[in-house]
Amino acid sequence: MTLEIVSSNKSCGGWHKRYRHRSSTLNCDMVFAVYLPPQAEQGAKLPVLYWLSGLTCTDENFMQKAGVQKLAAELGLVIVAPDTSPRGAEVPGDPDGAWDFGLGAGFYVNATQEPWARHYRMHDYVVHELPALIEANFPVSDRRGISGHSMGGHGALVCALRNPGRYRSLSAFAPISNPSNCPWGEKALGRYLGEDRSRWREWDACALLAEATEQLPILVDQGDRDDFLVNQLKPEALQAAAKAAGHPLTLRLQPGYDHSYYFIASFIDDHLRHHAAALRNA
Repeated sequence: MTLEIVSSNKSCGGWHKRYRHRSSTLNCDMVFAVYLPPQAEQGAKLPVLYWLSGLTCTDENFMQKAGVQKLAAELGLVIVAPDTSPRGAEVPGDPDGAWDFGLGAGFYVNATQEPWARHYRMHDYVVHELPALIEANFPVSDRRGISGHSMGGHGALVCALRNPGRYRSLSAFAPISNPSNCPWGEKALGRYLGEDRSRWREWDACALLAEATEQLPILVDQGDRDDFLVNQLKPEALQAAAKAAGHPLTLRLQPGYDHSYYFIASFIDDHLRHHAAALRNA
């Protein structure tokens, strides 16, 4: 598969690069970002942390705003950030032009309903196609961690819980914890998967925790001044589901923090260390 370089910037002794490629899973061109720490030039096979961003974001938001590169360079972590949805003139967006569905809002599911099913298969892209591409073209191992924010936090939880053994570490910032029971999730799951709510369970972290065969420890940070906390994110549902399943979850409610990248930048180092500890010992 051909990779086209979009941009390349030196950062903290390593390189932040953006690439374009043709995705057979999404049937469109996709752009992803990768941070390669200095150790990547020394021949080592490095672990990878996949970061999934939230609604309206692209691969650029996290890499530009979170300040992840310095500690990633110290820890020897490769960071990969895909886009949040398929893109291109051939890809349908929200018919009403809304920002919370369609372009920039792939929700990390495999759509089954038309006209979305041909392109909106972000779960398979993130879990299978993109890692295969990364592992074939960069000095990385198959030691994978996954994290994300908001819609991307939901994506990280679902990708790990649906695919035991695929990832060795898991965390999230302000995830949409119970998408079957919030406006963003009901809109996305209803359109991508259809109105049969029983089909939504396999894309809802709270439902998946009850059936999890692997108990990967989860770190979640959530700001208590987040405008979406009560109606959209519902961390208490995730906490209850984890408790009922006996699944290890560290949920930290951070006083005064909102939903922004100021919040993510404040606690990203803790998450990087959480992942590095698991990936180094794997």
